[in-house]
Amino acid sequence: MNEPMRNYMKVGLVHFMAYPETIKGDGPIVETFRRIAIDDYFEVAEITWIKSRAVREQIKKMANIAHLEISCAGMPRLLTTKQNINSLDEEERLKALDTLKEGIDQAYELGALGFAFMSGKYLPDKQEEAYQALVKSTKELCVYAKTKGDMKLSLEVFDYDLDKCSLIGPVALTKRYAEEICKEYNNFGLMVDLSHLPQLRETAEESLIPVKDYIIHAHMGNTVVKDPSCPAYGDSHPWFGFPGGENDVEELVTYLRVLLSIGFLNKENRPVVSLEIRPVADEDPDLLIANAKRVLNLAWAKV
Repeated sequence: MNEPMRNYMKVGLVHFMAYPETIKGDGPIVETFRRIAIDDYFEVAEITWIKSRAVREQIKKMANIAHLEISCAGMPRLLTTKQNINSLDEEERLKALDTLKEGIDQAYELGALGFAFMSGKYLPDKQEEAYQALVKSTKELCVYAKTKGDMKLSLEVFDYDLDKCSLIGPVALTKRYAEEICKEYNNFGLMVDLSHLPQLRETAEESLIPVKDYIIHAHMGNTVVKDPSCPAYGDSHPWFGFPGGENDVEELVTYLRVLLSIGFLNKENRPVVSLEIRPVADEDPDLLIANAKRVLNLAWAKV
């Protein structure tokens, strides 16, 4: 592609994965966020919950000064507390719903572009009941978000039997779900992730084309799926080209080509497409970020 990638997308970075010590809503949030804010490669920083109001105010001020946009992710709220929005236990479902509503409140407080979340566990023997619980929760979240403004919500598609074991999930069920929600609500869409495709055993075409009308956010990352003994096995997002990993430059090229062909990457309404990488053991996050930027530059030149 001869045109700049910024003509077609807003490149983001998932802050809490690059700096995982912040994933529980505390830790060196300000210091690490600043490293993204001063890097003009990124137009968007994806952050998760921030427990301190004072820290949220600092982050908002830094983002405003740096002309950096923010997107918020509710997935760590659920994963670190083991909550499930499609739980068949109504008390547990409502508890998970409450923490996501709190996340929506924080996203609005920060002036975020959007708020993302994930489905709960995939239960093969109770799939339909779990699906109906998920639909109910999602509709409640859409209604709640709409009472506060026009921010978009997105559900991220995860694996269903390898690591996160989420209901959404396999592409057929993902399509059914997105169709059902989007038929009723215009503030909802899907988040897709390159690193999750090998975990789902789906190609980019198989995973993205059936749901092309519902994708509003995308991630770019790597995964290890062949060696369970590897420290980066599963949904760990190691650096591109990691030994035994599935994704490097060529896989990212294919992913971006599909996203371009379905109209997701476009000049009129540039979507957020974020790099998602996480250190393994004591790896330096800034080296991983440099890796990701170089790989994206190389891939875009081939799209």
